[in-house]
Amino acid sequence: AEYMGHLLSVYFFSVATMGKRYMQEPKTPAKTAKARAADCRVSFKNTRNTVAVLKGMKLKQANVFMRDVLAKKRCVPFTKYSTGVGNTSQAKEWGATKGRWPKKSIEFARNLIRNATSNAVAKGLDLSTLYISHFAANRAQKQRRRIYRAHGRINPFMSNPCHLELILKSKTKAVKPPEADDKKKDKKAKTSK
Repeated sequence: AEYMGHLLSVYFFSVATMGKRYMQEPKTPAKTAKARAADCRVSFKNTRNTVAVLKGMKLKQANVFMRDVLAKKRCVPFTKYSTGVGNTSQAKEWGATKGRWPKKSIEFARNLIRNATSNAVAKGLDLSTLYISHFAANRAQKQRRRIYRAHGRINPFMSNPCHLELILKSKTKAVKPPEADDKKKDKKAKTSK
C-alpha cells in the first residue's frame, strides 16, 4: 500500500509539472519570446497544417500570409490529414495540390503570434529581426458531446481540440572571425610560389 502511494504521488507530480514545459527550449532565452495556449477549441488537423506553413516565416511575412488566407487569395496547403480535402491551384505555391482556408485556425494562430509579439516588446527585442522558429500544435483531450440518432440511440459527437506553442527568435547576422596574421602570411607565401 505504501509503495502504491509513492507511485501515485510520483505520477501526479509528473503530470502537474509536465504541462509547463515547451517541446523545445531556446539556447538563448534573452533573444526569444514565447507564447502558448492549451485546450483551444479549434480543429487539430486544420491547425497542424496551418502551423506547419507558418513555421520559419518572419513576423511581417506571417501576418501578410494570414491576411491573404482570410481573404482567400492564398491557401494553407494540406500535406498531412488531407483525405477529403479538395484540390486548389493556390496550393501550387507550396508544391502541393490540396489546400484549404481554415479561418478559425488562422485566428488562433494570429492571436498567439500577437501574444508572443507583445512578450517580445516587453523584453525589448527588435520586431524586424523576429521569425517563428518553433510553432507546434499537439492533440488535446477530446471533448464530449452527444448526437441523437434514429430509434432512440445516442452516439458520441467529439471535438478534437489542440494545444499550441510558439517561439519567436531574433535573427542575428553571422560575423566571420578575423583571420590571424600567421594564416595571411601563409596564404601569401603559397600564392607567390
